[in-house]
Amino acid sequence: MSTPVRTRHLPTWLLVTIAGLFGLFYAYVVWSSVALLIQQVNGPLGLNGLGWFVYILPIVFPLVAFGVAFAIGQRRRAGELAIALLAGLTLSAAFWLAIVGYGTTSYGLYGG
Repeated sequence: MSTPVRTRHLPTWLLVTIAGLFGLFYAYVVWSSVALLIQQVNGPLGLNGLGWFVYILPIVFPLVAFGVAFAIGQRRRAGELAIALLAGLTLSAAFWLAIVGYGTTSYGLYGG
């Protein structure tokens, strides 16, 4: 048995426009994570190995979330693509906030 091949429902320009607009929001989350990492590294205690790992995760996670959301929504309609990208953005923002909360309450990340 073979599975039917889905054809693209969106024109390329609309796909790029929607992905580009959401990509700007994903980039903001990544840059906020980079700024947080730089702030913690230059702090009075610095970071140990676990701290580096924890603060690099929110930099990588939005990139992976964007890739997964785009892969899920690229062959769907415009609204479905936007919802998939919005869901990935929501997960990225929630993950970033969780890391900020964890970083402010866990002293085991500092002192490297």
